[in-house]
Amino acid sequence: MENSKGNLISRLSYSFGAFGNDLLFGLLSTYFIMFVTTHLFNSGNKAQDAKMIGFITLIIFFLRFVELAIDPFIGNAIDNTHTRWGKFKPWVVVGGVLGPAALVLLFTDFGGLTRSNPILYLILFAILYIMMDILYSFKDIAFWSMIPALSFDSREREKTATFARIGSNIGGGAIGIVVMPLVLLFSLNANHGTGDSRGWFWFALIIGCAAALSAVIVGLGTKEVESDLRKNKEATTFKGVFRVLMHNDQLMWLSLAYGLYAIGMSLTNSFELYYFTFILGDASKFSILALINTIVGLAAISIFPTLAKKWNRRNVFLVAIGLMLIGLVVFSLANSSLILVLVAAELFFIPQPLIFLVALMTITDSVEYGQLKLGHRDESLTLSVRPLLDKLAGAISNLVVGITAVAASMTAGATAATITNHDRFIFKFAMLGVPAIFIVVGAFVFFKKVKLDEKMHASIVDELERTWAKDFDSQPNSKAELSYYAPVAGEVIPLEQVSDAVFSTGSMGRGFAIKPSDGRVYAPFDGVVEAAFSTRHTVGLVSENKIATLIHIGIGTVKMNGTGFITYFEPGQRVSQGELLIDFWSPAIKKAGLDDTVIAVITNSDHLSEFEIENKSEVTKDDIVLTLAKK
Repeated sequence: MENSKGNLISRLSYSFGAFGNDLLFGLLSTYFIMFVTTHLFNSGNKAQDAKMIGFITLIIFFLRFVELAIDPFIGNAIDNTHTRWGKFKPWVVVGGVLGPAALVLLFTDFGGLTRSNPILYLILFAILYIMMDILYSFKDIAFWSMIPALSFDSREREKTATFARIGSNIGGGAIGIVVMPLVLLFSLNANHGTGDSRGWFWFALIIGCAAALSAVIVGLGTKEVESDLRKNKEATTFKGVFRVLMHNDQLMWLSLAYGLYAIGMSLTNSFELYYFTFILGDASKFSILALINTIVGLAAISIFPTLAKKWNRRNVFLVAIGLMLIGLVVFSLANSSLILVLVAAELFFIPQPLIFLVALMTITDSVEYGQLKLGHRDESLTLSVRPLLDKLAGAISNLVVGITAVAASMTAGATAATITNHDRFIFKFAMLGVPAIFIVVGAFVFFKKVKLDEKMHASIVDELERTWAKDFDSQPNSKAELSYYAPVAGEVIPLEQVSDAVFSTGSMGRGFAIKPSDGRVYAPFDGVVEAAFSTRHTVGLVSENKIATLIHIGIGTVKMNGTGFITYFEPGQRVSQGELLIDFWSPAIKKAGLDDTVIAVITNSDHLSEFEIENKSEVTKDDIVLTLAKK
């Protein structure tokens, strides 16, 4: 009961942290550039204001690239952190409090320096911005790296990640809902519905405080698992990063496809508030769109598993891209019709969570692809690609938005009435035409070059299961002896009766099978977890005297992609005989039309002179099934 209560508190705390994280991300990536282009520079000299906006956007663009370059060092610093509070929480709290504080200061003109001393303002801006961005990265990297540290239980991790995704979606929508109401509430001058600098500062202050509070709650409400597995063994280097990425061709093509898509998606999203302000002429209506997006986003996340199972991920991606392009077309025809704008915006937004999840799942699968191709597993480096691409897309988006705002005369003092047809054309081309090009090219790359689908991933995992023992010295020690306990309760059957020829022929090694009477797999001896996959249906163990075993749950269960399986271990973890390794749900396996037989093989059994299977039909985890020795 205490454990369940603690898990719930941890999930809710982490979810609120994700809520605050997306509040801050929206403030930084979308609304800050709006403030810069429409309110920060208002000297009355349009040429000078446009020049300053240009400088600021170039500084932001350059500094974000600098920050991207130092991200590996930030990750390495986090990996080498050792405190009484854990590895990640100190950075989440410190970065999560100081980062928003620095960002709020950027929503000011530094006491009038934009007019009295523009050069000094630009210098101070650059210094404060890079400090803010580095603090934000420390917090962001540490926060999303926490999930594996909060639990070894794969089901608990899934619940935590689901809670976080819900929190993120609500946070991303909430900031859009409150932006204009808060800006106008605190503004002394409504400025035709765009507010003033005072209103934007108070909006940033409230969002910054909420983000900081969420970071503190993560620090108080979560607890990192204490384990030697959390200790960093090797520093991350640029050479190591690029070696992994450049040799994993599927990861590289997916990165290119997703990067192009992310740029197009980020551009249109960043321009939406401009559309409501300068095309519709009523920025307050933007809250309606943000509210709808929040609801629709939650619905889209919930239906993804069903769609992916029914259509497969590539078809989900295709349909999603088609909807986005239709949305852009409707947007181009909407003009001042609020109904058409909302319809267009939803057609463009609904696919975004789906494409994000397709990309995330494919990147996750590329971990095993890279493992098979390179001979080692680079999980953290591989999964770091997606947030890096999102940051890169945000940097490019901010640059294009700043340039477009100046070119389309959407700067301080502008209203919908002052925007000419020529300005509208420039704006719509940047908001709709340019993103369409990026999205179409990204989709072309995805369908032409990314071959890693569910079927290919299943075959990769099957191949890894056959070759995993090659990653270590497979020769048992001289005079090695071992009592092999039943990994699962049930009826023992000969390996030859298993309906999978790979196992029944003995090509994976000699062993046995069990028709399970419950859904729990235990360690059959003391040893180390040497093989684990995202599909969670199999585990490879090696004893201290180098006897290796593969325990495989079900036949064809790799196709379930982990559904119905819960793991309680990490690669490299030491386990004791009788320790629970995996929970699985037999009804889910049978519902998928698959066999739930648990297979246990000794992958280096050819080196063992004694291999005696006990004469038992029904066994539990306390029964010895095999006696092994090398003499």
